[in-house]
Amino acid sequence: MAENVSPVTLELYQKHSKAKVAAGRLWPTEQWANPWSLRSYRRGAMVLAAIVVLGFGLGALIREIGPALTGLHHFYLQLVQDKAPQVPVWAAQALWSLAKAVVILGIVMLNGLFLVWWERKISAHIQSRLGPMFVGGWHGWLQTIADAIKLFLKEDAAPGIRDAWLHTLAPALVFIPVLICFAPVPFGRELEAVNLDIGVLYIFAFTGVSVLGVILAGWASANKYSLLGGLRSAAQFVSYELPRAFSVVPVIALAGSLSLTKIAAVQEGYWLGFFPKWFVFYPIAGPISFVIFLIASVSETNRVPFDIAEAESELVAGFHTEYSGMKWAFFFLTEYAYVFLSCAIMTTFFLGGGGAPLPWLGLVPSWIWFFGKTLFLVFCFMWFRWTFPRLRIDRLMDFNWKFLLPWSFVNILFAVPYLFL
Repeated sequence: MAENVSPVTLELYQKHSKAKVAAGRLWPTEQWANPWSLRSYRRGAMVLAAIVVLGFGLGALIREIGPALTGLHHFYLQLVQDKAPQVPVWAAQALWSLAKAVVILGIVMLNGLFLVWWERKISAHIQSRLGPMFVGGWHGWLQTIADAIKLFLKEDAAPGIRDAWLHTLAPALVFIPVLICFAPVPFGRELEAVNLDIGVLYIFAFTGVSVLGVILAGWASANKYSLLGGLRSAAQFVSYELPRAFSVVPVIALAGSLSLTKIAAVQEGYWLGFFPKWFVFYPIAGPISFVIFLIASVSETNRVPFDIAEAESELVAGFHTEYSGMKWAFFFLTEYAYVFLSCAIMTTFFLGGGGAPLPWLGLVPSWIWFFGKTLFLVFCFMWFRWTFPRLRIDRLMDFNWKFLLPWSFVNILFAVPYLFL
């Protein structure tokens, strides 16, 4: 093929292939030929290790947050009774619940900002790029904040023939349920907003509400590509919700409870004094449940290779094609919120919640372990996105109905012997 290229073109190619992108910067193929030989790469790895060690050390100094917040709650109620006895108890409790709701909202918002930046960095390293580097100084940490400001100030452009009321309602109908779903998640020991006895059913019920928002977004946009994206989403969500729900039946049966707090508590302790009693380590039933739940969760969050609802090459952007500005940002924020929620649930169901992997690591508080395990699973979601190609819609549905769902049924039988031990 090189014989058909003119000498001038070949000379320009050779010249530019060795040129620098900017002063002091090399092309990625040259920059990352042998990464560990670069001082900057080794320094970056050392900084990352230092951040992890510092996080664990800081957590060991802070200790458990849950018991402290429980004591603060009792102190608050006692203070209200002493200083303002005319205030009814339900009003004081409502104010406390509002404070917890604000904290959950803050977690979701910060989660979106962090995960967008983190995914850019992960995808950059997978593709031998640098990712955000300049906005905000150290590794472009202000890049997503700048993007958020841009979206906040961006014009709300929408089709003139849309259903205006439903077009505005859809982002809220998608975003609000994910906020509600965080309420029973135990982020550590005694660190949940509400300890619900039916926490599992509560989460599965409210996650299904978001499907209505997706369908409404496609319908209200008066765009056939958006409508196709909404219908695809509905089919995908409803289909993959079945194996996802059946995959946790063994966990619920072994724990004997629908409370996420109790499910995490059942997994405390160690076999032989050192091996954690996490459900993922239960032979046969545990790993199969975990893998099915993981695959179904990737599909539920519209992540590659299951991003059929947002297939850019086919549907422009799917159900949110006709959205811009903050309305579009709510859809985007919801996706990352559901990614974090799914990983937090997997941590609770299969990885012992905030339990330490080894007994001598119990000095580190449970909330540090919980967030560490959850972020590792989030990394896996991002890893999948930049590794696998998108599935075709018919193959995606076949994979669910002909493989995942039957195995989720069979796996329930594998868990039966554990009930008699």
